[in-house]
Amino acid sequence: MSKLSNLTRGIIRENPVLVLVLGTCPTLAVSTQASNAVGMGLAATFVLVCSNIVISALRNIIPDKVRIPCYIVLIAGFVTVVQMVLEAYAYSLFKALGIYLPLIVVNCIILGRAEMFANKNRVIDSALDGLGMGIGFTLTLLVMASIREILGGGTWFGMPIPWLRDNGISVLTMAPGGFIVFGCLIALVNKIMDRKRNPKDKGYCVGCPSADTCSKFGMGGEING
Repeated sequence: MSKLSNLTRGIIRENPVLVLVLGTCPTLAVSTQASNAVGMGLAATFVLVCSNIVISALRNIIPDKVRIPCYIVLIAGFVTVVQMVLEAYAYSLFKALGIYLPLIVVNCIILGRAEMFANKNRVIDSALDGLGMGIGFTLTLLVMASIREILGGGTWFGMPIPWLRDNGISVLTMAPGGFIVFGCLIALVNKIMDRKRNPKDKGYCVGCPSADTCSKFGMGGEING
C-alpha cells in the first residue's frame, strides 16, 4: 500500500466515524459547536500520530500478552500532554471539551489503529495512517458541528448568522439532532461509496460480515444476479 493511500484512506474510504463507526460518543457530544469540534479533532490527531509512531517503533519490544495495557499507558501519556497544553494555553476549550478530553485514552479510533496498523507496520506508514485518520475524524466533526451550529444555533464559530440566529432548528443542538445529522452523513457516505464499488467484484462481498445472509451473495461464494 502506497504512502499516499495510507494518508488519504481515513478521509473517506475508511473514515473512522462515518465508515468504521468508531468514536461516536465524542463525535455526538462535542459536535454542537465548530470550535469545539476542531479542538477535539486536533487533540485526537496529535494523540493518534504520536501513539502510532511510538507503538510502531516499539512493536518488536512490547510483549504480545500485555500489548493492550502498554498501548493504553502510551496513549494516556500523550493525552496528558494535550490536557496540560490546553489547560495552560486554551482554557476555554479545555473546559468546553470537559470529560471527553481525557476519554481520548480509550477512544476506539486510537486503540483500533494501534492494534490493527501501528502494531504491524513501519513508523512512517503508521504516522501517515494516524494523520489520515485524524484528518478524517476532524473533518467529520467539523462538518457535523457546522451543520448543527448553523442550522440549530444560527452561528458558526460563534459568529451570528442573519435570520438563522432567530430562526434556528433548536432540535439540532440537542442529542436527537446529533443522531439525525450523524445518520444523514453516514447515508451520504454510503451512497458515495456504493457508486464507486463494482457489485460484480467478488472481493466486495467476500469482505462483508453479512455476506452469508445477503441475497446477492450465494452460500457457495458466488455473486447472484
